Amino acid sequence: MNSLAFSRDRLLIATLALVLVAALVAPGWMRFLLQVSMSAGLVALGVMLQMRLGLVSFGQGLYYCIGGYTAAMLAVFAGITDILALAAAGTVMTGLVAYIAGFLMRRYRGIFFAMLSLALSMILYGILVKARALGSTDGFNIHHLSLLGFSLQGEVKQLATYSLTIVCVLASVLASRRYLSSSVGTVAEAIRENELRVEYLGSSAQVLVHYTYVLAALISGLGGVLFALAIGHVDPLMVYWSTSGQFVFVALLSGTVSVVAPLIGMLLLEVVRMYAMAASPNTWQIILGTVMLAVIIFIPKGLFSVIMPQNRGDRT
Repeated sequence: MNSLAFSRDRLLIATLALVLVAALVAPGWMRFLLQVSMSAGLVALGVMLQMRLGLVSFGQGLYYCIGGYTAAMLAVFAGITDILALAAAGTVMTGLVAYIAGFLMRRYRGIFFAMLSLALSMILYGILVKARALGSTDGFNIHHLSLLGFSLQGEVKQLATYSLTIVCVLASVLASRRYLSSSVGTVAEAIRENELRVEYLGSSAQVLVHYTYVLAALISGLGGVLFALAIGHVDPLMVYWSTSGQFVFVALLSGTVSVVAPLIGMLLLEVVRMYAMAASPNTWQIILGTVMLAVIIFIPKGLFSVIMPQNRGDRT
């Protein structure tokens, strides 16, 4: 592993932690922007983990949605409003679904993996839009949240959910970094280069894909929970194909050289989107598309490849 790349990765993680903690005293709108972008960035991180294996998931919104809906349904229908319990429940439910689906997904590669992941997500979308009890296409709101028995309202609610986001984002980044640096993560990455050789070495490529698939789903489901707590609302658009496509775009534009890259990439995307909408409310998509196209043309390996060049032997 390239020691310089490793040092830069650690510096990026430390910088991310500093920015997130410093935002506790920032204006509310800035905290909200960071909270939403970091929540969605976790899903892009899940996509990036699979890209390190040479797999692209066009349906990662499936687990984003499962996490968010699980938390929202427990809060509204079961009366469980503690944000720690909701985060744990949403993540566990996502992991269970991913573990079961993984037995199917791990058998496919390339376009078949991408399309199957998309198909699973659209099945859930079809179910949700027909579920009147869950608000159909409108979704439903989360009205009450609490922490350790204390009701959360207004500014206190935002600070509490943002603090939870800080902890969850940093834990996810460190867990992903640890996984990719471990022997299992290193062998799993070798699948992208030569899956047959991995099998000859005595490791099961399908099992390693399964591990990564579940880890990516857990992180994505946690992102869905955090997003639902930040917005206070869930709807079927969380699992729609365009939402999943956004996560893939961010992972591609950010690059795979660092576990921090998708999070920062999602933040940059939200900032560009915000200013584009302010500058040109009716044609902001053109501005956003132009920026994305420029990155693809001039920095094909992603934004972070500029500051963290990835050599063949790098693992971060």
